[in-house]
Amino acid sequence: MIKEIRQADLALDALGNQTRRDILTLLRENPMTVGSVATHLPISRPAVSKHLRILQRAGLVAYSARGTRNIFYLRPAGFHEARAYLDLFWDEALANFQRVVKESKRSEP
Repeated sequence: MIKEIRQADLALDALGNQTRRDILTLLRENPMTVGSVATHLPISRPAVSKHLRILQRAGLVAYSARGTRNIFYLRPAGFHEARAYLDLFWDEALANFQRVVKESKRSEP
C-alpha cells in the first residue's frame, strides 16, 4: 500500500503544474514527440522535456523509441494509482455524509 501511495504522491505532485496538465491534455489526443508538444506550448523544447521526465517518473506517461525520436503517450496505470488514492477519501467522505444525514433526520421533530 505504501508504494501505491508514493506513486500516487508523484502523480498528484506532477498534476499540480498547469503546464504538465496541458501536456497531458495534448497527449490525450495523440501520442507526440517532444517537438510536437513544444509547438503547442509557450515554452522551450528543453522545458517540455523536463516536464515529460517528471510525468514519466510519476508514471503518467511513457514513450516508445522510433528511430531517433521518442513518441510520448499516456500511461493509464499511473492515473489508476492516483485515482485509487483519491477514492479512499471519496469513499470516506460519502460515508461521513451519509452519517450526517442520518443523524440530522433523527434530530428532526
